[in-house]
Amino acid sequence: MIIACPFCHGLNRVPADKAANTARCGKCKQALFTGQPLTLTSANFVAHAEKSELPLVIDFWASWCGPCQSFAPIFSQAAAELEPQFRFGKIDTEQQQTLAARFAIRSIPTILVIRQGQTLAQQAGALPKSAFYQFLQKLS
Repeated sequence: MIIACPFCHGLNRVPADKAANTARCGKCKQALFTGQPLTLTSANFVAHAEKSELPLVIDFWASWCGPCQSFAPIFSQAAAELEPQFRFGKIDTEQQQTLAARFAIRSIPTILVIRQGQTLAQQAGALPKSAFYQFLQKLS
């Protein structure tokens, strides 16, 4: 499986028989999984969303959005518990307006799941933890 590094964004081939949660980047030697959501930008988006074979769960959010702030701890907890099954990333719609426009984000928070550039699922609005996990479980 091809996985992008959360630090240098280099692509790594991780054999199926190797435990993904212990894998390290061949380029920078950092762990490929940190249990933390990535901050996605126009600069690193392609590596994680289009070239990596791991499903990417994206939280489109803004700092002024109350529901976004209440959903943030749930999203972070999911990253800690569900990696390496998914990669988790956050896109600040105020700073990354081009990415928000690319996916026609009209309300926030919006959760988008993509793999190799293909949208697998989308959900607008903050979800309670159980509903968010059920949403992700349908994709695994």
